[in-house]
Amino acid sequence: MERKKYLVVTAGGTGTRMGAAVPKQFLTLDGVPILRRSIEAFLRAVPDIQVITVLPEAHIAYWRQYCLKENFICPQRLVKGGFTRFHSVKNALKYVPGNAIVAVHDGVRPLVTPAKIKELFSMAENASAVIPVMPVTDTLKVLDKKDGVFVSAGESIDRSRIFGAQTPQVFQADKLKAAYTLQFDTLFTDDASVAERYGIPLTFAQGERFNLKITTPEDLVLAKAILNQSLPE
Repeated sequence: MERKKYLVVTAGGTGTRMGAAVPKQFLTLDGVPILRRSIEAFLRAVPDIQVITVLPEAHIAYWRQYCLKENFICPQRLVKGGFTRFHSVKNALKYVPGNAIVAVHDGVRPLVTPAKIKELFSMAENASAVIPVMPVTDTLKVLDKKDGVFVSAGESIDRSRIFGAQTPQVFQADKLKAAYTLQFDTLFTDDASVAERYGIPLTFAQGERFNLKITTPEDLVLAKAILNQSLPE
């Protein structure tokens, strides 16, 4: 029997790099808020998924009002964001039962496909942690900064061994909840890093090239162009 599926959407940031009047997760992408698009991808993949949305405390009422006004029918538990992403996810995991499977997804990755979501959830039935990754295609340079100028550190990196982690990262919930009993560390930049520190084995899956994280105005322009090409379901 398949486990119940939960989604923790991390949208607790203020998005200062975007330079907009509202946090980036509330900006629109072809007329629809980025956060809504991110959630809707999961609703298409798993219609009965339980959604926990982590938001800045000051914008919880804003999002609740939007959902009511725009008839966005998606039962959600709204959770106040923490000091860091780590603390935000930890807050949300209080509402996830240990016998579930939980996906943690950036609220500003609206272009993930339902097909990929289904694949990752399916893998997590038999794996403690499933992490989508993409190979890095740029040549990598290790640099130091001296007197405001970048200089080579004299190190080389084998690009073929370097991959970028994406979300959703999908876990057997009891494993992830246990990992989040660790003390916070600045090296915890995603849920996989927390799970790995705790000793949970990671399983990796091919990510999606267009599953970008929208953090700058340029990212929003790119996302609009991708969306207009009609992503697959």
